[in-house]
Amino acid sequence: MDQKRELSSIDLAALVTELNRYEGAKVDKAYLYDDDLLRLKLRDFDRGRVELMIEVGDVKRAHVADAEHVADAPGRPPNFAKMLRNRMSGADFAGVEQYEFDRILTFEFEREDENTTLVAELFGQGNVAALDETGEVVGSLSTVRLKSRTVAPGSQYEYPASRLNPLDVSLGGFKRNMRESDSDVVRTLATQLNLGGLYAEEVCTRAGVEKETPIDEATDDQLRALHEALERIGDRLRSGDVDPRVYEEELSESEADDRDPRVVDVTPFPLSEHEGLPSVGFDSFNAAVDEYFYRLDRDDTGEGEAPADAKASRPDFEEEIAKQERIIEQQEGAIEGFEEQAEAERERAELLYANYDLVDEVLSTVQEARESEVPWDEIAETLDAGAERGIPAAEAVVDVDGGEGTVTVELEAGSDDGEGVDAVRVELDASAGVEVNADRLYQEAKRIEGKKEGAMEAIESTRRELEAVKERKAEWEAEQAADDGDGGSDGDEGDDDEAYETDWLSRASIPIRSPDDWYDRFRWFHTSTGYLVIGGRNADQNEELVKKYMGKHDRFFHTQAHGGPVTLLKAAGPSESADPVDFSEETLREVAQFAVSYSSDWKDGRGAGDAYMVEPDQVSKTPESGEYIEKGSFVIRGDRTYFEDVPCRIAVGVQCEPVTQAIGGPPSAIVDPAATSVTLEPGMYAQNDAAMMVYRELKGRFADQSFVRKVASADQLQEFLPPGGSDIVD
Repeated sequence: MDQKRELSSIDLAALVTELNRYEGAKVDKAYLYDDDLLRLKLRDFDRGRVELMIEVGDVKRAHVADAEHVADAPGRPPNFAKMLRNRMSGADFAGVEQYEFDRILTFEFEREDENTTLVAELFGQGNVAALDETGEVVGSLSTVRLKSRTVAPGSQYEYPASRLNPLDVSLGGFKRNMRESDSDVVRTLATQLNLGGLYAEEVCTRAGVEKETPIDEATDDQLRALHEALERIGDRLRSGDVDPRVYEEELSESEADDRDPRVVDVTPFPLSEHEGLPSVGFDSFNAAVDEYFYRLDRDDTGEGEAPADAKASRPDFEEEIAKQERIIEQQEGAIEGFEEQAEAERERAELLYANYDLVDEVLSTVQEARESEVPWDEIAETLDAGAERGIPAAEAVVDVDGGEGTVTVELEAGSDDGEGVDAVRVELDASAGVEVNADRLYQEAKRIEGKKEGAMEAIESTRRELEAVKERKAEWEAEQAADDGDGGSDGDEGDDDEAYETDWLSRASIPIRSPDDWYDRFRWFHTSTGYLVIGGRNADQNEELVKKYMGKHDRFFHTQAHGGPVTLLKAAGPSESADPVDFSEETLREVAQFAVSYSSDWKDGRGAGDAYMVEPDQVSKTPESGEYIEKGSFVIRGDRTYFEDVPCRIAVGVQCEPVTQAIGGPPSAIVDPAATSVTLEPGMYAQNDAAMMVYRELKGRFADQSFVRKVASADQLQEFLPPGGSDIVD
């Protein structure tokens, strides 16, 4: 008998009642294992630690797990887990519902600043989507773009088409749906009534109806008996009247001597169809489901029980304590930096008022010129000429940035030691007056002071965590001394390193370490697995990439749509020897997304496109007889590997380590190495306007905004934006 690997609609109906008993539990953290198992760690006032598991891969399940059945936390959390932590940490679990009679659960979480809905799709390919209060998708494990529905960040979540709920259907509706079938009773129950094979057979058995009875021969009394059997099941599920069973395979005596029985099914009540199979009863269906999938996983992996006398290895408390102390030191440094920044912003605002007439003259001059439609470069030239003639207002101007619409002036301020004066630069919004610019600086000082308050709260939180670590250390040592054997990890140490990463956004000053890479004149990115990908910006570069930089173990990508760049997935650098590489599917999909996103698919506003991949020896500049090949185009011979319906989406961000630079490409490859990033899709804003929007968004996230201007200006970011219109997704 095949082992059950997915929960049925009836199973989920039984689970919902029990899961709602955890209403009010607070979310602590979110973890993601292997891209398909989501773990939410919650704290319940009465029950303590609660582990909610949602798996949507080959195994599809959702239940609360015993802490002993939970694997150690994975390492660095992926982006989806990070997003959930940001949105849901501290949120209250407000309940769960089953969507109609489908294998879909919607979990509601409430927090003062924002609510989140998690939709777990436990059917088909499986998916988990996080929605905001409006039902818009904030993030999902998988992007779905079908004719019938779309599940993608920035779009409204769309449920699948409604299905008949056999547990609620009236007798008349039941008969009508059954009579419309041209099959037999059991197949109609399984498909038309959405029961699935096992429960369809169970209903037939309970109703005393031969399952292979043709529908056109079924009597009204038989249909009524089937409906009544369904009603009894529905009433039992709604009332929570369950008698859960985990069924095991039946072993012969010789087999029983060699191995433990495998689990084959878990049900909310005993089934006649499983009569004769050994089973184990449980107090709750959730506990039965947890035990079943725990044993199923052990069956799959072949793991045995750990020795009863095995002791947990000693956690590295000293390292954890040292890390917490380093965090506190960094946070204290950040607070000092915030104080200095806030004071500097106030000083700039006061300098504007102290030099009111001069600043007003600068702003008025620029505004009058712009009203007369004088180009920015001419304004800069005019001010330079005025400075040469000794005009004070012109001499004060040190920079004109037409892209941002700003003018930077240098004003004199008294030094702290009373010796001489210091020159202070102030960036002004050229379209506003002195008062508005000064007020903006005062508001910025207040914003920075708010960050200081947040950092002080963070220090207190870290200090509490430090004390908790010390307490855990003392408890563990006491338990070991008593040879209790109960000490150990709660499975959370694995991702603590994330908390100790440098907080680049809050640093007052970020050192610039500029790269000098041979490929930076092309479009480029590094895949999430570390391989370099380069693409041509024009026909000349397309030719150059193929003739000069394509190695024999590389991969050549192009889009089905005309007007795409030549894209190379490099197996090694241009002067390095390379061996054949078995690139992962994840890597290939990222390269395909890169090729599609920088092609005419984006420029034409399409949400997705198709790409193909070939080996280098399939690419040629030799046309067939009588044909002509345009510059930058090539002839492809032989079979191609296609990537269909690849989303047009890129992320642009700022990388701070090991080098400082702007980066851009497929979100899955950019979000992790970037200190912060912005995701875009085809939209309405022209390339230069979108670049300016991204620049302002990224600059506003850093305390050291001058750093962003140097390494990721609007012009630098525009190099990573596709041709055509774009919209910011997040």
